[in-house]
Amino acid sequence: MIFIAILIGCILGALIGMNAPMISYTYSSYLAIAVIAALDSVFGGINSVINKNFDLKIFVTGFFGNAILAILLTILGQKLNVDIYLAAIVVFVGRMFINLAMIRRYFVDKWIKAFEERKNRKSKKEEKIEAKTEEN
Repeated sequence: MIFIAILIGCILGALIGMNAPMISYTYSSYLAIAVIAALDSVFGGINSVINKNFDLKIFVTGFFGNAILAILLTILGQKLNVDIYLAAIVVFVGRMFINLAMIRRYFVDKWIKAFEERKNRKSKKEEKIEAKTEEN
């Protein structure tokens, strides 16, 4: 169900993105860091759904909290003339890769188990067929 929502969100985002006006250069760094922070929350949410400990309140507050904190770091960095937002990018992208690795491991393990079960079922059927042919 969550994957259907993600697919619908991606399609809507692509359609809106094609028809939306261009973001000015002044605000592009704010938007970029907010998107990275939001994606971190999305991958964390998917990971928590897989681990069966998803909480909508934590997800929503993390989603907006991370984005707002990242934007504030970008503003502070521009006022101080220091690229503080790079620290946020490193942290959020690092967490995204960790969450993506955990999601990938879950699905790889799931596919391997399904493959092994299918292989075991085939071998049991072959054993039954061999047993029947030996009886005859």
